[in-house]
Amino acid sequence: MIQLTAAIGEQQTLLEQNSILIVDDNVDLSDALAEALRSEGYAVILASNGQEALVLLPRLKRPCGIVLDIAMPVMSGTDFYERMTALPAFADIPVVVFAADPSLAPSGLARIEKSSPAKLFAVLAALFLRPGSC
Repeated sequence: MIQLTAAIGEQQTLLEQNSILIVDDNVDLSDALAEALRSEGYAVILASNGQEALVLLPRLKRPCGIVLDIAMPVMSGTDFYERMTALPAFADIPVVVFAADPSLAPSGLARIEKSSPAKLFAVLAALFLRPGSC
């Protein structure tokens, strides 16, 4: 399920403003993270697996960053990351892995265990939320 966090009439605006893509099959966690990021002024786009995220990427203004789970149905976060980085237009988008077992993440990415949401917000602030980061 692809979820844009705006009403249907606002989709065009959402797709054009600074955004963060959250790719996670945990709906409750994604919604909580989306609310916190919206309070920082970002549009948040949710995808429940890597395949949905790959469909969304070309339709979005280049996201400021991606919060990525690893273990998901349909397409894992690792498979998504490999395919995304093979596309030159998206290869350098910052990605933070937020997973139950972050050791499974591709090397070179920021990795945070889901039991540490405070640490996630600190990393997001450093990577995505600074002025001019998008």
